[in-house]
Amino acid sequence: MKIGFDNEKYLKMQSSHIKERIEKFDNKLYLEFGGKLFDDYHASRVLPGFQPDSKMHMLMQLSEQAEIVIVISAEDIEKNKIRGDLGITYDADVLRLMSVFKEHDLYVSSVVITKFSGQESACLFQNRLEKYGIKVYRHYPISGYPSNVPHIVSEEGYGKNDYIKTSRPLIVVTAPGPGSGKMAVCLSQLYHEHRRGICAGYAKYETFPVWNIPLKHPVNLAYEAATADLNDVNMIDPFHLDAYGETTVNYNRDVEIYPVLNAMFKRIYGESPYKSPTDMGVNMAGNCICDDKVCREASCQEIIRRYYDSLRRRLIGSCSDEEVYKVEMLMNQADITVHDRAVVDAALKRAEETEGPAAALELHDGTIVTGKTSNLLGASAALLLNALKELAGIAHQRHVISPEAIEPIQKLKIQYLGSKNPRLHTDEVLIALSVSAATDTTAQLALDQLPKLTGCQAHTSVMVSAVDIKQFKKLSIQATFEAMYEKNTIFFMGKGV
Repeated sequence: MKIGFDNEKYLKMQSSHIKERIEKFDNKLYLEFGGKLFDDYHASRVLPGFQPDSKMHMLMQLSEQAEIVIVISAEDIEKNKIRGDLGITYDADVLRLMSVFKEHDLYVSSVVITKFSGQESACLFQNRLEKYGIKVYRHYPISGYPSNVPHIVSEEGYGKNDYIKTSRPLIVVTAPGPGSGKMAVCLSQLYHEHRRGICAGYAKYETFPVWNIPLKHPVNLAYEAATADLNDVNMIDPFHLDAYGETTVNYNRDVEIYPVLNAMFKRIYGESPYKSPTDMGVNMAGNCICDDKVCREASCQEIIRRYYDSLRRRLIGSCSDEEVYKVEMLMNQADITVHDRAVVDAALKRAEETEGPAAALELHDGTIVTGKTSNLLGASAALLLNALKELAGIAHQRHVISPEAIEPIQKLKIQYLGSKNPRLHTDEVLIALSVSAATDTTAQLALDQLPKLTGCQAHTSVMVSAVDIKQFKKLSIQATFEAMYEKNTIFFMGKGV
C-alpha cells in the first residue's frame, strides 16, 4: 500500500505542539478531543500511513501530564443512543472507553453527565459508576445557551455546574460521540478555574478538516462526505483571514460559534487568547502529508465509497435524499465519478457476463479478481476464495474447499436452520476453508493470505447480506455495493436470504 502520511513525524510534532500550548497558559489546558481517540479508520483511509490509533499513541507520550475526562449527555443516556459504528449505547461506550484507556496506562479521572435534569436513567448510570469507584460530576442545562453570554458566564450559568477536580496540566475532554457537550464542559471549567485564581486554557484537537491545506482538497472534501448526515460544511475561516491575512480552513459550526466563544473568553479572562477558530486548534496532520498525490487518490476513493454507502442507507430507509445529493455534489467538486473506482466497472461487467450477481476486488498490485454467484457460493464468498487463490498462486480451477465439504453446511442451513438460500456466505466459506486447511496444505496456503486483503477495494453488483458487509469490515476490505436488491424483498438484508 502506498504511503502518503508520515506517522512518526506526526506523533512527535503533535505531542510537542500540545506541550507548547499548555505552557502558554497557567500550566493547565483543557483539550477538547473531537472525533475518535482510537480506531480512527477514516483518517487512515484518506491519509495512508496514518495509524488508526495514532492519537492514542500520541497521548501515551504525554501520559505523565494528561488525565482524561469523559463526557456523556443525560439525554443520550435516557434515549439509549447508539453508536452506529459499534452498535452499543453511549453509556456502554463510556465503560468501553475507560477500559481501553486503562489498558494503555492513561488516567481517567472522572465522568461528567451533561444536560442533567433529573433523568432516572442518568441517576442509575451515575450510581453504577460510583460503585466502581469512578468520580461523577453533573452539568445542567443553561437557559439561553449559547447566545446569552452574560447569563451563561455567571453564577446562574456555569456557576451552577459541579466543579470537576483535576490534578494534571493536560485535561483531555472526550465523549462517545458528537453532541455530548465537550466544549461546554471545557468552558465551564475555565469559569470555575478562573474563580479559583487559575488562568487555565482551552484548545481543540480535531483531525478534520485539515486547516492548512486547500479548502477543496480531496482530503477535506472526504471529511464533508463523512459528515454529510450532520450537514457540516468546510469553509475559509474569515476571522483568521481578517486577523492574519492567511487563508485557513475550518468548518461551519466552529466559525458560527466563534463570536460566542470569543465573548465568553473575554468575560472569563478579560480578553480573548484567540483571534480565530483556527487559533484554537492544535492539529498538525497537514504538516505530515509526505505524498500529496497518494492522499488525493485515497480521499477520492473515500468520497466514492461514502456515496455508495449513502445510496445503500437510502435503500434501507436510513438516509435522506439530501445526503445523497450532497455527496454527489462533493464528487463533482473532486471531478470524479463512480467509474474512477476500478472495481465498480469490473463487478458490473462480470455480472452482465454471468447474468447474475457478481463481485470484484482489487489487490494492492492492481490485479482485479472477480467472483460470480453459483449453486454453492454467493458472489462475495466466491470473490474471497478467488482472491486468496490469486495471492497464493493457486490455479483457479483448483478447489481449496471440496464440494463435499460444502454440502453438509448447505444441508444444515436449509433443513435445520430454516434458510431459503443454500449458498454459503463469506463467514461460512472461511470456516469451511479453515476446516479444509487442517488436512489440506493448499487450503492452508490460501488461508494464510487473509492478512493481505487488508485495505483492498471491493464492489458487488447488488446489495449483499448484513453478514457479508460485516465480514468485509472484519477483514478490513473497503467494500461498496450497488444499491439494488438481488431479490424483490424487504427482508433481503437478513443473513438467511
